Amino acid sequence: DMMKNIRRDVVGDKSLSTYGHNVKIIASHGKVTLKGPVHSEDEKRAIEEHARKYAGDGNVDNQITVKGDQQ
Repeated sequence: DMMKNIRRDVVGDKSLSTYGHNVKIIASHGKVTLKGPVHSEDEKRAIEEHARKYAGDGNVDNQITVKGDQQ
């Protein structure tokens, strides 16, 4: 359920790029891991915030990489 809620919030966030919307969200035992490329630090932070809202502080492992090739 937590994974579904985070996914819904991320996809609903119009400020994120397609990369942001396609980030991998893995939830297991109350912990969430985020993986995949995004264009900016802001996107990375925004996605982590969405995850933290459901998982809580300290339960989000943000492995998102910033490509930095936004045009």
